[in-house]
Amino acid sequence: MENIGLVLEGGGMRGLYTSGVLDFFIDQNIYFPYVIGVSAGACNAISYLSRQRGRSKKINIDYVRDKRYMSFGRLIKEKELFGKDFLFNDIPNVLCPFDYETFYKAKETFVVCTTDCETGKPMYFYKDNSPEFLDSIKASMSLPFISKIVKVKDYYLLDGGISDSIPIKKSISDGNEYNVLILTRHKEYRKKPFRNKKFAQYFYPQYPNLVETLCNRHAMYNETLDYIEQLESSDKIFVIRPSEPLPVKRIERNPKKLLDVYNKGYHDAQKLFPHLIQWIKKIDRAVNQ
Repeated sequence: MENIGLVLEGGGMRGLYTSGVLDFFIDQNIYFPYVIGVSAGACNAISYLSRQRGRSKKINIDYVRDKRYMSFGRLIKEKELFGKDFLFNDIPNVLCPFDYETFYKAKETFVVCTTDCETGKPMYFYKDNSPEFLDSIKASMSLPFISKIVKVKDYYLLDGGISDSIPIKKSISDGNEYNVLILTRHKEYRKKPFRNKKFAQYFYPQYPNLVETLCNRHAMYNETLDYIEQLESSDKIFVIRPSEPLPVKRIERNPKKLLDVYNKGYHDAQKLFPHLIQWIKKIDRAVNQ
C-alpha cells in the first residue's frame, strides 16, 4: 500500500463514525503508511496507530456524561467546554491507558492539522517524540469559542478544521497520489456560511486573520468537497462516509446515539471492505507497472 494516505476528517462527536471504521481496519490488520487527521480525526488516529482497538469508543462513550470530560459549567467559568487535563492526563495515564510505546514505534507517518491563529492558515505537525507533538493534538481538537487557544512553541493554535477541514491536498503534497478518506458528513452535505463575524471579532480581537478564516470556512470546505468529487471520478481516492446525516450533534452526550454512530462506521467499513481491497490491489498494480 505504498503511496496511499489515510485522511481523517473531524466533526466532534460525529468522530465516533471514524472510530468504528478504524476499529474495523485494526480487526483486518490494515494500516496505511501515512495518516493525517484533523480534530476528532487526529484523536481517533492515535488509538489506531497504537493498535488499541475500542479505545476511542470507550473514551467517547463511557465518559461522555462525566463532568470532567465535558461541562457547560466549565465553559461558563473557564471558557473551556472540554476538560483538557482529564482528556490528556487522567484518561491516557490512568483510566484508559494509552500505549505510548507502540504509538511512537509505529512506522506510519502521522500528521496533525492545526490552525495558526496569527495567520489563519493551517499548520501541520509530524509525529515525533517531543511533548510539542502531543500539544499539537490538543490544539487540533480545540474548537473555536468553546476551547482555549493552545500555545505550541511560539505559535497560538486552534482546531485544524477551521483552515483545512479535510486535508487531502496536504496528503497529496506529501507524496500520496492515492488516498482513503473517512468523512463524517454524507455526500450531499454542503457547509453554510458563517454569519457571526461580529461575535468572532469580539471573541478574537487580536486575531483578524483567524476571523477571516472562520468567515470563509464554508467556501474552503465546499471547494474541498468539489475537489474530492473530481478525485473520485478519476479513481484517485476511496471515500468512506455516512450514507445519510448522522443523528448526532457536534457536541452530543447521548451514549446510545454515539454507540449507534460507532456501529454504523464499523458496518459501513465492513460493507465496503471488498471494494476497498479491490481498489488497493488496482493501485498496487498501477504503481508497480
